[in-house]
Amino acid sequence: MHSFKVITLFVVSAAIFSACGVTKRGADFTAPASSENARSIETGISSWYGPNFHGKLTANGEVYDMDGVTAAHRTLPFGTILLVENLDNGKTVQVRINDRGPYAKDRIIDLSRAAAKEIDMIGPGTARVRLYLVKGDLENSRITDIKVPTYTVQLGSYQTKSEADKHSAKVDGSFVETVKVNGKKFYRVYKGTYTDPEEAKNEMNRLNQQGHAGFVKQIENN
Repeated sequence: MHSFKVITLFVVSAAIFSACGVTKRGADFTAPASSENARSIETGISSWYGPNFHGKLTANGEVYDMDGVTAAHRTLPFGTILLVENLDNGKTVQVRINDRGPYAKDRIIDLSRAAAKEIDMIGPGTARVRLYLVKGDLENSRITDIKVPTYTVQLGSYQTKSEADKHSAKVDGSFVETVKVNGKKFYRVYKGTYTDPEEAKNEMNRLNQQGHAGFVKQIENN
């Protein structure tokens, strides 16, 4: 009887240990989410960070593990669970926010190496992503304060406003924006504003078919 109890205890312990062994580190995978049942909150560029930060403290005091599925965000509360969708290939990964960043221009999230690997962005280094809220509170996150890349179709750039206005008058819905480049003023003709570059690209193709030469341009922080 004593031997039976020992064997039973061993089997149960082994099963628990095995179950723990397949749990990915860094995120809450008890309730996997999809883009269909999670709220979309942000779209932009993602980057990833790895060996240079491995073993160092994250902003919330944890030790950074590049093989865990975590991420850095500038304002979302620590512990927030996000579903990150790579818009270039449709792959997704669920991550937990435990660090601050990224601070590079126009990037909205920094994934751990393991998370980046899940959505095939290790090689490219960056990817266009959409963030979905799985678990967390946005009430005090200042999510609306984050700079999200904005795209438009640029149809022309002129040194005088009159030339730009003349061009803009030929394209319904276009507008003229004044920008400074190296201290010099230019007047650019833009059509539309988009947070999704694919939508801007579709508009560019439509305009090109109508004989208006243009290209997609990111206009945030001009």
